[in-house]
Amino acid sequence: MANNELSGPIVSLCLINHFSKIKNLKKTLRFIFIPETIGSITYLSKNLKHLKQNVIGGYNLSCIGDDRQYSCMLSKYENTPSDAAIIEAFKKLKIKFKKYSFLERGSDERQYNSPGIDLPIASIFRTKYAKYPEYHTSLDNFSLVTESGIRGGFKVARTAIELLLNKIIPKNNVLCEPQMSKRNLRPTLSIKNKYTLSPFSFSRSLTNFLQYADGKNDLIRISKLIKVNYKQALKIYNILIKHKLIS
Repeated sequence: MANNELSGPIVSLCLINHFSKIKNLKKTLRFIFIPETIGSITYLSKNLKHLKQNVIGGYNLSCIGDDRQYSCMLSKYENTPSDAAIIEAFKKLKIKFKKYSFLERGSDERQYNSPGIDLPIASIFRTKYAKYPEYHTSLDNFSLVTESGIRGGFKVARTAIELLLNKIIPKNNVLCEPQMSKRNLRPTLSIKNKYTLSPFSFSRSLTNFLQYADGKNDLIRISKLIKVNYKQALKIYNILIKHKLIS
């Protein structure tokens, strides 16, 4: 079955060939070739601790070689950097796409999003499995999967991965709120009409930033959540990096 079984590995190999030529990648990339379901369950059972500590985003690539449609399935709660990057990729490439509900899952996104696993993994398709008439038949062949279809799937996946590579996704290094005053990040004197604990104070913005720096939000989303502009969020990010409060 060319689209259902072979297109994902072909696109993955194209991605490996592309990214292996780039020096000084901002993040590491890992490609996994496994049989569906039993393969992902086995892989997770052997590597879950490492994956939960290190994975900031990723994609399941399946049925990604036909010419009919572009589509995707976001993670279970649609709130990960992977979800944002794939939607951003389609918009950047000006490609019309269909977004499927996670309730229509059927590939390894089922395992990566399972309770207790909860990895930020979405899925990228051309025409989603079970949505084309040749699915699971001998007609799923190289009349259905084409070079232009593979190139299209590669282009979308490459763009989404590039966006993920360039995202700043801070992670808090401390449990609970750190003492900010000893780091000169909070005034030790309260002066009337000058310093308050209002949500708009810079020190409050620092602690707000730390609250949302859980490894799930990129800098753009954090800036929106704490109601500061991107330039201010980047300034806060650099201050917290300097004080080793985030990584």
